[in-house]
Amino acid sequence: MKTISLEQIRSVLPGIDVVAAMEEGFVAYSEGRCIVPPVGELLLEKGEVHIKYGCIKGDEFYVIKVASGFYGNAALGLPTGSGLMLLFNQETGELATILLDEGHLTDIRTAAAGAVAAKHLAPKNVSKIGIVGTGVQARLQLLFLGGIVMCRDVLVWGRGAKQLEEYSAETSLDTFSIETTTDAARIQKECDLIVTTTPSKSPLLFFDHLRPGTHITAVGSDTSEKQELESGILSHADIVVADSIAQCLERGEIFRALSDGAMDANFPIELGKVISGESAGRTDSEQITVADLTGVAVQDIKIAEAVYRELRSEV
Repeated sequence: MKTISLEQIRSVLPGIDVVAAMEEGFVAYSEGRCIVPPVGELLLEKGEVHIKYGCIKGDEFYVIKVASGFYGNAALGLPTGSGLMLLFNQETGELATILLDEGHLTDIRTAAAGAVAAKHLAPKNVSKIGIVGTGVQARLQLLFLGGIVMCRDVLVWGRGAKQLEEYSAETSLDTFSIETTTDAARIQKECDLIVTTTPSKSPLLFFDHLRPGTHITAVGSDTSEKQELESGILSHADIVVADSIAQCLERGEIFRALSDGAMDANFPIELGKVISGESAGRTDSEQITVADLTGVAVQDIKIAEAVYRELRSEV
């Protein structure tokens, strides 16, 4: 058994179709072919740690992932996220490898899941993309959307001018036409594909400002304390999709809307069923759709297995 470094991981990721891997994982999850226990969570004074683990029945491995977010690290010149993934053989329990990804694989699989949600739920002809947030995930979400939608006009919301300037200066985003704002309402008034990526504990987007036909992918709210969308957005949406219904009943935007009495627990449908065609996704251009992505262990399983198979001969 050897440790796989972040450098090795980065070297093989361009050759992996992560979006397709996420689709396969979500379908397997919604078909009941996965064992995914509840999320382990450690909420600290200055950060949070998530432990996600599980397997796809019949696969070679099971996976345990530890990922953290310490949002004050930017002021210290440190990454906000870190972590690792452990692959074990399902037959013997033997540790196959340690993926010392420093949280990068979590970032990539999250961004790929956002692309999956847009692929199946966004309007056919997106006029402008809205990104709420300026961090790593805000950048990656846009990069992955570039492979899904033709639109290249982007409006980015951030809390300060410095963060927005740094976002706009990111060279990997230079194929997009990026405008910035500190007025979150502009995102809703001008954009019809919106991705939220912040750790906010109070709503940033509100139903009153929402355009008909808008799709929102909510990524940032992955605990019971966080909330980026006013619950009224979910109560007025035509379609609400969860990456995991069981998980979203306990955390994320769906949990907050249920807690506020703004929606029925039977209303959300699961992303894997939309992908497989078992449940209908968007059926007309005027529908408001919301995808609540809290991050499911099956995503970690699929990306960890894919990376390991690419590097297996080296370890």
